[in-house]
Amino acid sequence: MGTMSEHPTADALPEYAERVLDVADLIPPGRVMTYGDIAEWLGDGGPRQVGRVMTLYGGAAPWWRVVRSDGALLPGHELRALDHYREESTPLREASRGAEGHLPRLDMRRARWDGVTGGGGGAHT
Repeated sequence: MGTMSEHPTADALPEYAERVLDVADLIPPGRVMTYGDIAEWLGDGGPRQVGRVMTLYGGAAPWWRVVRSDGALLPGHELRALDHYREESTPLREASRGAEGHLPRLDMRRARWDGVTGGGGGAHT
């Protein structure tokens, strides 16, 4: 994944990107959704399309809450994401001593948000 950029004015955002970013904004602090979760929630696109949106336009959104399904931290942004996770008390699984870089992973069982319970407002339609 490349660098995340600030998203342009709302007028310049493609409609799909706007929808993806709207869902990212709904994810409560301390919770995450996978790229695939967001695509499924929208009923449109797939994990790669959501990832592309986050890469191109996700810099101003809570990008650290949109994650890989295996709980691995976003390559190139691990330390920034980890700061956010610790600040928000997002459930993490400590890395084993043999893990590369000794970085924790997200505890997906506990951190994953279903798009409904304890949300950041708005209803799933």
